[in-house]
Amino acid sequence: MSAQARITSLLNQHRLWTTAGETPAVPVEMKPSSKTLGHLIDQLDGLRRRFEPRSGKRLEQLLSRISGANINDAESLIRFHELLLFVCAYPQSTRARRLAESLLKSFPKRIEALRDAETDLDSLEHPEVSGVAGLSVTDTFSFFIVRWLLKRHPSQMSIYWDWFEDENRLGETWPRFMPLLEDDSAVEANIPFQDWLRAARPRGEKDLRWLIRQFDSLNRTEKEKAELYDSQQFYVRWKPAYRATRTGMRFPVRQIFFHREPLLRRKDVSLRAELEKSSPQLQLLSPKQGEAILDLAREASTTRYRELYGFTHGDAKRVFKTNIGRGVDIFVTGLPPEWRLPLRAYHAALIFKNGVPVGYFEGLSLFERMESGFNLYYQFRDGETAWLYARLLNIFRHLLGVTAFSLDPYQIGYENEEGIESGAFWFYRKLGFRPTQPAIRKLIAREEEKLATRAEYRTSAATLRKLAAGPMIFELDQGLVGDWDRFQVRNIGFAAQRQMAARFNGDAEKMREASTKSLKEALRIRTRSWRETELTALRDFAVVSAMIRDIDKWTKAEKQQLVQIIQAKSGRDEARYLKLMQRHARLRQEVIRLSS
Repeated sequence: MSAQARITSLLNQHRLWTTAGETPAVPVEMKPSSKTLGHLIDQLDGLRRRFEPRSGKRLEQLLSRISGANINDAESLIRFHELLLFVCAYPQSTRARRLAESLLKSFPKRIEALRDAETDLDSLEHPEVSGVAGLSVTDTFSFFIVRWLLKRHPSQMSIYWDWFEDENRLGETWPRFMPLLEDDSAVEANIPFQDWLRAARPRGEKDLRWLIRQFDSLNRTEKEKAELYDSQQFYVRWKPAYRATRTGMRFPVRQIFFHREPLLRRKDVSLRAELEKSSPQLQLLSPKQGEAILDLAREASTTRYRELYGFTHGDAKRVFKTNIGRGVDIFVTGLPPEWRLPLRAYHAALIFKNGVPVGYFEGLSLFERMESGFNLYYQFRDGETAWLYARLLNIFRHLLGVTAFSLDPYQIGYENEEGIESGAFWFYRKLGFRPTQPAIRKLIAREEEKLATRAEYRTSAATLRKLAAGPMIFELDQGLVGDWDRFQVRNIGFAAQRQMAARFNGDAEKMREASTKSLKEALRIRTRSWRETELTALRDFAVVSAMIRDIDKWTKAEKQQLVQIIQAKSGRDEARYLKLMQRHARLRQEVIRLSS
């Protein structure tokens, strides 16, 4: 059963507006010519963002007229596909959405017709547009994703040997589960590894499934198994079924939100006001429901050649659902204790608009600061982006207590031409974010003066690249402005490496043992009854505490607070961990010092 089908059953919700049994697209007597078709798609592109009654009727007519058209090139087909997805996510009427869904169901046949005509389909493999129904995705997916895909979609998976390189890696690994292989691989050239594999696997079992079984059976930790498998760099091909593709993936919703007025614009949104609003209600899903949502999230990411840490390793027991209005459902997940980061708390969110997956969010938090990564899939970036982003931050502000939201330079265009072209810097700047580096603040002051005094002035791409060279931040608490301006979590890591080199001759295990012993003595704690995940958190904090000044002189209350923080790192979720951190002023001061 697909993830989508399981969600339908688990949540017992009404069926989505789909095309099964519904009114089909109206046929036309004459198929449009290629020139006319291009013009019709241009018209569709213009109408999809016009939300008046007259435009809605015209949109329906256009969809009906295009329904019988043969689209003979990949570029026009993908453009049409993306427009239909937008109509499904931002529909103006029931009929327009039904027509769009019906047309999307025709895509496997349209793809097959282009393939039969030997049309070049390479442009459909680009990560921004991959995952169309009828096509496959091929990549060096991680061990965890391949194992999960084989569990969920075994018949759709295979190794794509045509792209495989450097068979020497196989000779170093496969002898673990292929007797006598070393007699060939250690001394011979041109080893027929595929022949060895076919001889080793049982009849009827696919190459990939047998290999994953072997890696999974190794007497190693999960991370060690993944390291071994990932070192092979296998290209794996997945041809997803319709409901797992970008074309057909839907989350079942009770009610569609129809847009009959203009979409909310950035200037309609005050980030500060949105953050001050109350939080929408969060519903904790059952573990089965949570796992089904994580399955959807992994499918949505994998078809787009993405792999999100929080979806791959998400905690099915801590998946929350909320509806923020305007047809938007958001699912928030954290990580189980065994997959948590050493210091920062991690949370991710998957975003649906009228049942269509439209984007995702990652948050990495320490004390009251969250580094936010927001990605609305490109075909939906005209769709109320600022409002959606503001509501997401509102959710995390209340869930985690975070009040300072930071942006990595990549998000705003650093070594990211897509961010430059989209004007990401100005999107965030107009929401109230500020650069943290003094030189960039001076540059932005000059740019804003030019924009204010010269009506035709536009910031050049070269200048945008300079503006994107440093982080940006939005601080809700005006009393803490500037505290995190120089923060980089890797600076703490660099300081730890220097200490390891200077005091422990580069020996990580000696450093961990000595630091843990010292911290236990300073805090006067016994850990015999601690869980393994709590001990892991203790060892990580011990590395940091070894660089903190006079920790043994902290007050009894400060030490007790630190013990609570360490234990909370492996608690039910990381919300309590962050909120305890936010109360420990001395620890916050020391971490900011180390990271700056």
